[in-house]
Amino acid sequence: MRVSPLGALTLVLLVAGCGGAAATRRTPKVAVAVASAERRDIPYVIAASGTVEPRQTATISSPVGGIIQRVMFREGQDVTEGQPLFQIDPRPFQTALAQARGILARDIAQAKAARTEADRSQTMLEQQLISQHDYDTAHSNAEALEATVHADSAAVLTARLNLEYSTVRAPIGGRTGKLMVHVGDLVKANAPESPLVTINELHPILVRFAVPQSELPLVQRHEDAQPKTWVSPPGGDSIGVEGRLTFVDNQVDGATGTVLLKSEFENRDALLWPGEFVNVRLSLFTERNAIRVPAAAVVNAQSGTFVYVVKADSTVDMRPVKVARTAEEWSVIANGLAPGERVVTDGQLRLSPGSRATWKDPAGGASSAR
Repeated sequence: MRVSPLGALTLVLLVAGCGGAAATRRTPKVAVAVASAERRDIPYVIAASGTVEPRQTATISSPVGGIIQRVMFREGQDVTEGQPLFQIDPRPFQTALAQARGILARDIAQAKAARTEADRSQTMLEQQLISQHDYDTAHSNAEALEATVHADSAAVLTARLNLEYSTVRAPIGGRTGKLMVHVGDLVKANAPESPLVTINELHPILVRFAVPQSELPLVQRHEDAQPKTWVSPPGGDSIGVEGRLTFVDNQVDGATGTVLLKSEFENRDALLWPGEFVNVRLSLFTERNAIRVPAAAVVNAQSGTFVYVVKADSTVDMRPVKVARTAEEWSVIANGLAPGERVVTDGQLRLSPGSRATWKDPAGGASSAR
């Protein structure tokens, strides 16, 4: 059968058209992971590394010197404020107190006699039985002995205080550390370089941490409300122990560009220990109705940040977005996305604008363009 030139041209066009349609149908679909943009209330959280420190620390030394007679606690024991810890041999201080009291009693008697003599000299001077010089001498002697009595009274108080100091008491409540002296040891008075024991207050306890100076305005704005703070050991529970911000330093560290903060924790169960390193999460406030997407959905490029948005026909569109901040594994979007829009979280490197995507919905079924 012969085909006319017009018929041959028509046949070629039909074959070419069918080939183009087949090529369109064979456009590969890119497998990706997706998630929907959500509107949520998102806390503004600052993450940092911190160190646990006692709320108070007392390094105990003895106000008086002597021989340790008794140790009245076990090292590592919790003690209360005012509890006796050490007994230094009190006998030398008892002797000194008795001697001071004896001197005081003697001088009181002498002062009374001198005062009586001074009063008598007044009458004798009026009767011209003694000279003015003798009168002045009698009064001066009485006043000197009365001053001596005051000095003796101070000496008695000092001796009594030294006797009280021979019992070394805890100035604060807390957990005792390593015992540095034992019964029979000789201790020096007021020797901080040779402490007897150290006490750390553990209930409550503090965590110190630093935040960048760029966060200082927000911290200052919310510090009066004592924002909540959570701490947890590295690699431990992400929720951790809850406390409150109690201190913001009055200067920025010029070497690091950070500001020192401290939060206080009740620590009744002693989960936090002095010197321990912890992860800190400071929650300053909660941003209402913010739009968030998984941080993995945001791509950083020279032109800025963008996400791939999957449209209703399963084609993808490259959408510029502005990221307000990152909150853990989420990016908070300031503008560029609407709630419910589907974004690509994995597979972006295989995409370009207009690509067609396929993915699995949360129920496990496949979704793609028709």
